[in-house]
Amino acid sequence: MALADEILRRRTFAIISHPDAGKTTLTEKLLLYGGAIQLAGSVTSRKNQRSATSDWMELERQRGISVTSTVLQFDYAGYCLNLLDTPGHRDFSEDTYRVLTAVDSVVMVIDAGKGIEPQTRKLFEICRKRGIPIFTFMNKLDRPTRPPLELIDELESVLGIQSCPMNWPLGTGPDFKGVYSRHDRQAHFFQRSAHNASRASLKVKDLSDPAVRDELDDSTFSAVSGELELLEAATPAFNQSAVHHGQLTPVFFGSAMNNFGVQLLLDGFLANALPPQPRRAAAAPDPGERTANPVIGELFTVAPSDPGFSGFVFKIQANMDPRHRDRIAFVRVCSGRFEREMSVTIPRTGKRIRLNSSHKLFGRDRETVDEAFPGDIVGVVGHSDLAIGDTLTDATTKLLEFHELPRFAPEVFGYLHNDNTSQFKRFREGLDQLLQEGVVQVMSVVGSSMRVPLLGAIGPLQFDVVQYRLKSEYNAESRLELTSWSALRWLSGDLSLEQAVALTLPSGAKLVQDQNQRLAILFDSDWSIRYFTQKNPGVDLNTETG
Repeated sequence: MALADEILRRRTFAIISHPDAGKTTLTEKLLLYGGAIQLAGSVTSRKNQRSATSDWMELERQRGISVTSTVLQFDYAGYCLNLLDTPGHRDFSEDTYRVLTAVDSVVMVIDAGKGIEPQTRKLFEICRKRGIPIFTFMNKLDRPTRPPLELIDELESVLGIQSCPMNWPLGTGPDFKGVYSRHDRQAHFFQRSAHNASRASLKVKDLSDPAVRDELDDSTFSAVSGELELLEAATPAFNQSAVHHGQLTPVFFGSAMNNFGVQLLLDGFLANALPPQPRRAAAAPDPGERTANPVIGELFTVAPSDPGFSGFVFKIQANMDPRHRDRIAFVRVCSGRFEREMSVTIPRTGKRIRLNSSHKLFGRDRETVDEAFPGDIVGVVGHSDLAIGDTLTDATTKLLEFHELPRFAPEVFGYLHNDNTSQFKRFREGLDQLLQEGVVQVMSVVGSSMRVPLLGAIGPLQFDVVQYRLKSEYNAESRLELTSWSALRWLSGDLSLEQAVALTLPSGAKLVQDQNQRLAILFDSDWSIRYFTQKNPGVDLNTETG
């Protein structure tokens, strides 16, 4: 198949939500409908010892939550789908942010009983900033919900995005009978069963059709009829261009747990989602001229159809398979054709490497892949030189870099001790690997002789993951000593170390350098940040860095 045809059939997307909105369950059901798995593992079905395909880490299986992102590739209806399941908990949001740089669309899952929750809002703003098209799935309609019209209104009043309901619920909670597809006037009725099977849909012209009328009680029929009339008058018509520009979100209703509306979401998504899109890049500087705060040159466009191969590393994960102590770099293909055994250059170092061990990923499972195309996610094994954010290019492509992956300021900090000196080598090896994966950030206090690693994280659960993985994967015990610092701010890149040392710091604040030698300050309160700003006018503080 020609390169252009392979690009057109790719759809690369992430699923985002607040914790417990049903994100991982929806992921499983999309895989089920796509024919990728035969039995959906429910994170609530512990008695049968089933767990979600996308939750492969033992800690995820124990806690019933996603703590790391997962790549799942499968074919459906002529399309090749790259589905990235992401952690919902805010403590792991940096992993989710990195995933969002690798996708072309997003499915946003909202619990219809709760509406828009804090983490959903935060992730939505990241998508808006990047201009990512968003498809919305109102989940858990089989449980008591907020009024559907109220949920639609909240999308605009809270998130500031227009919405177009593609279908509408026929009742909610125990009265939920199915959904009514607005564009083709087709009613889809569902019945609960042991296998969560859906009843065949009935083609109807309008709600007054006897087939519909017989299924709904008078109260539900009256409510749905009135709501549909209001929708016609108050919501914008579907506009695919507005969807592609992130200005309009198509909304689907259903219940992922019971398979209600999942097929409609999948088909509607594929009909309207974008194939792989062009990306912005800049010429790569000479490796010998790099600084801790490099100046990004003029940006240009890299199209998926460009013949030369390019891609970037957005995630690194070690020990996915306990039988193999290996390390996988997740590479998003941006242009050209990826081929196993090809040689590529890492512009950051100037080093050329041979990609002789490349894999298609499905949760923790993998299989050798001989070729891949823009939009695909390839797992590259065995190259310790690769780091998160690295660009890869082949010999036919000029040295360029995608500046896709900012780092976000940590909010909790702690010293990680290894009290057993006999385990120090394993402790250091494990911590170095976790730092390469970006699980946490490490920094050193300027002028301090303390050798204990100072770690920073978005939330305390990240520290739990570090300690759990050190113990389970490297057999190294650790002790965490939390600090009072609650914020990190990077200093503007034109400040030298000597100038930074001369700044006036409030009591309790400390000047630090991160793992890339960038200067930053640790603060213990908002007051402390304001004091620093007043005493050091003209010095910029940043909450993220490239």
